[in-house]
Amino acid sequence: MEKTLVIIKPDGVKRKLMGEIIKRYENKGFNIINAKLIKADKKTVKKHYEEHKNKDFFKELVDYILEDFIFVMIIEGENAINIVRTINGHKDPLKALPGTIRGDFANSLTRNIIHASDSKESSEREIKIWF
Repeated sequence: MEKTLVIIKPDGVKRKLMGEIIKRYENKGFNIINAKLIKADKKTVKKHYEEHKNKDFFKELVDYILEDFIFVMIIEGENAINIVRTINGHKDPLKALPGTIRGDFANSLTRNIIHASDSKESSEREIKIWF
């Protein structure tokens, strides 16, 4: 069984989309094996997004995640990393297909509802950061 980290970002929490998002993963047969609703601290968020630290959007991204509550979860299942990312849709909502989380709910490249690990290595690293 593969594990992946998923974060419902502040816009997803504020818009009360947590139940809908979780339902999509559970309907696919995945298990949520750990989860927490938190207000993240700056150190943790910077560590999570450290691969983007030299990019123009880094500060905006960190500030956005720190805005309000986020829902962090570990999802487990067969091929969880790739399937969860498919369920989430393209990070750019203009390219996200209808029926995906971002295709249905996101309006912005930064405020795009959800984060999910993009590889086994990222998943392991991110789970250690948040749990």
